[in-house]
Parts: sequence; C-alpha cells; structure tokens
Amino acid sequence: MMRLSPLTFLLTLLPLAATAQSPMTGEQFDAHTLGRTLYFFSDGEAYGVERYREGQRVTWSFLDGECKEGRWYQDGPFICFVYDGDGAPQCWTFYARGDGLRALFEDQPGATELYEAGEAEEPMLCYGPEVGV
Repeated sequence: MMRLSPLTFLLTLLPLAATAQSPMTGEQFDAHTLGRTLYFFSDGEAYGVERYREGQRVTWSFLDGECKEGRWYQDGPFICFVYDGDGAPQCWTFYARGDGLRALFEDQPGATELYEAGEAEEPMLCYGPEVGV
C-alpha cells in the first residue's frame, strides 16, 4: 500500500476544500429550497423565514407576521431577491453546509451572515395588509 507524505495528503485535499467553499449556482439553490419553508438565524438569533415556490417565487418574513412576496434569480455568483414594493435587489452568496445553507450578504466580509436553522413544520404566519380608517 502506498503512503502519502503529510504534505502530499494535504495538497490532495485542497481541491475538495475549494469546491466546498464555491458559491451555489441557481440550479443548486433551487434544488435545495424548492417546496420548503426555511428558518434563518444570524449571530445565534432568529432572523427570518422564507417559503420557496415554483418559478423562483418566494415569501419572506422577519417573523413579525408581515410577509413580502418576491422572486429570486441568479446574477453571477449571487442569488438575488426582489420583493414587491422594494425596488432594489438584495444579493447573497449561498454556500452549502453539511447541515443546510450559509448566506453572506453581497459576499462582503463583516456583512450580514445567515445560516439555515431548520425547516418550518407549520405554514408561515402572514397577517393581511394593515387596515386603517
């Protein structure tokens, strides 16, 4: 049996590490999310929940009962989201982790980082639009 030196062994792992850190493509993102409702956390705190539907349609909530409808699309290494009523896209780089997704806002170090914290068992809580007199 052939033995590898420690340096040779580490060099053989480099392509695997690079692949593990590659941003997800739109196709990979869709395969992971389609038909699911996922919770996201940031810095150990609940951040929001998003439901992923056919045609790259989404529903997002900051867990406050207010939901925004939108869609996502791939733009280079980013998965970008545009929500009804918000003109500017919000672009994230998504990475596959062993236990879910990791997302970095605009792939900027120090920016908001989210991680998948589980799948919702119940439907999202979305109240109707604010009603007033």
